[in-house]
Amino acid sequence: MKKNAQYLASLRQVMKEKGIDVVIVSGTDPHQSELPPRHWRGREWLTGFESGNGTNGTAVVLADEAYCWTDSRYFIQAEDQLKDTGFKMMKEDGPEAVDLIDWVTEHTSAGQTVAIDGMTFSISWAQRLQQELDDNGVKLNDNFPLFDYIWNERPERPVNRLFIHDEKIVGETVDSKMSRILDAVKSEMGNAILLSALDDIAWATNLRTAGDIAFSPIFVAYLYIDNNKRVLFIDNKKLTPEVEAHLKKYNFETRPYEDVLQFVETLPKETRLLIDPDKTSRGLYDHISCTPVFGGSQVAKLKSIKNASMISNLKTAMKKDGVALTRFFMMVENEYPKGTLTELGLGKTLRALRLADPSCVDESFSPILGWNGHGAIVHYEATEESDIPVTGNGLLLVDSGGQYTYGTTDITRTIALGTPTAEQKHDFTLVMKGHIALARAIFPQGTRGGQLDVLARQYLWNEGKAYYHGTGHGVGFFINCHEGPQSIRLNDVNVALQPGMITSNEPGLYLEGEYGIRCENLIATELWKTTGFGDFYHFEVLTLFPFDTTLIEKEIMTESEIEWLNNYHDKVYKELSPLLQPDEQKWLAEKCKVI
Repeated sequence: MKKNAQYLASLRQVMKEKGIDVVIVSGTDPHQSELPPRHWRGREWLTGFESGNGTNGTAVVLADEAYCWTDSRYFIQAEDQLKDTGFKMMKEDGPEAVDLIDWVTEHTSAGQTVAIDGMTFSISWAQRLQQELDDNGVKLNDNFPLFDYIWNERPERPVNRLFIHDEKIVGETVDSKMSRILDAVKSEMGNAILLSALDDIAWATNLRTAGDIAFSPIFVAYLYIDNNKRVLFIDNKKLTPEVEAHLKKYNFETRPYEDVLQFVETLPKETRLLIDPDKTSRGLYDHISCTPVFGGSQVAKLKSIKNASMISNLKTAMKKDGVALTRFFMMVENEYPKGTLTELGLGKTLRALRLADPSCVDESFSPILGWNGHGAIVHYEATEESDIPVTGNGLLLVDSGGQYTYGTTDITRTIALGTPTAEQKHDFTLVMKGHIALARAIFPQGTRGGQLDVLARQYLWNEGKAYYHGTGHGVGFFINCHEGPQSIRLNDVNVALQPGMITSNEPGLYLEGEYGIRCENLIATELWKTTGFGDFYHFEVLTLFPFDTTLIEKEIMTESEIEWLNNYHDKVYKELSPLLQPDEQKWLAEKCKVI
């Protein structure tokens, strides 16, 4: 058994001492971060299931059973990592999905107690849990900080120094953002707001850091705003003289991070505090003594809509990224015949090529480099144990991105090394047809991503094939690679796509143990034309790098699809070639040639 079994035994002993029958363990932090700092990654420590590309997973521990729920991106990985830990994997999406709260409700009885650390669960999630438990006479203890009891070597909270994100790149001052935030708060019937989500706080303050959150230049803090006061709750060690001057310029008061609970306890009764129930913790909510107002959708939209300066600078980031990718894939093709390439080695090389540009602060997520069967693991991360050589015939899936001060990139390319099979070419082309269909979409104002999602899936569905992850996620601007509120996915999200929103376009197909295919660009919603029926939008493709045309089965492509691909490759070559060396230009010209 792995050491996780010992951690599990320690937790069960505490549960027994405190009269707790079931513990639900969150995979996130008090800010509902997708990838929290190590200090809050206790669910990973407890279960042994972890990933550099997200920590989606929630554990449930009973006296004689233990489970870990995760989504379809991690099924294969979780199944492997949970072996001999005492935990079994449960699926939270797909055809065999089991709802965690329903399961807990069905496996508890009146008089029992379910415990959570309320600081690491959102208000909305905890409220649903409590309602279902109450209906069955089960008590909820939402103040059970389990890792304070059993995690003796828990990492401290990060104290990395902040820096200012150049407002010439951002295209907006902090004062302007504060004004727009307060207007949004007023529209949602509040007179003050507490921001908990770290990306919201970084956006609002034009501040960033490196190291608090892996692959995201955001920092641990809370931010309170009303008409008279701006308070940033943050560890003082994170502030440089330049940042302190920036905060003073914009009339921010700073207080210790821990003071936020006492602060919300003492707000005047007449304060109508706007909080987002999906981003604010149940533990913080329990301390609010004024009038809480649930909302925040208007504030989220402010961040999601990029201004003209951001779009322009993101195009600069895309060019820089395209240069790094050209050099990377050239290297792959040159070195592949030697038989010396490995997944881990490729990841290190790709990181070095991106970071060679001084404007690239970090990767935007842990790169996914999956050779053949590993490419079928949607969020695969090569480790010393899983690393394999890239030899023989097959498909290499490379999903990666960079955090440039000019913007955040995210791109996936699947390439053939050696001789691809007819099946691989056919599947790749089905995925590309879906990618092109979404990229070419024209739609009226008010259209949601869920209404466009089928465009990307239709060709796979026609052959009884499918993928279960979202087709597109919102992307931040030098913040989080994954950003809401917009998305393109099967389950409809009630947020219309608006000009300035950046979204990914990434259909895929995964054959367990064989190969994975994903084709991803970033796209910006923009106005197409105004007719007698209103405004119509389309997408501008921002990403600059060719697709592998050796994997195209031209016979099943339409003339318009081939035209789109040729036009895209023409754009890629024109944008990137002036930035490349002659040998790199020659290589890119071959990859972008007309089919």
